Amino acid sequence: MPKTPKSSPPKTARTKANRAKRRHLLHVLRQAVQKEKGQRSERHAGIRQDPRAGRPRTRRASRR
Repeated sequence: MPKTPKSSPPKTARTKANRAKRRHLLHVLRQAVQKEKGQRSERHAGIRQDPRAGRPRTRRASRR
């Protein structure tokens, strides 16, 4: 027997406020993570651009 659709409860001001707050906090968190990732990639790129100290590694060591 198929289930009949059940209507959702009415949206109160409190639930709307809580949802908005949670959405805002998650948005801020995502922005912070994105900013940190950007800074991290810049730091790593800066490290890799520097010339190697000592002899340049022309032949790679065997992986075995």
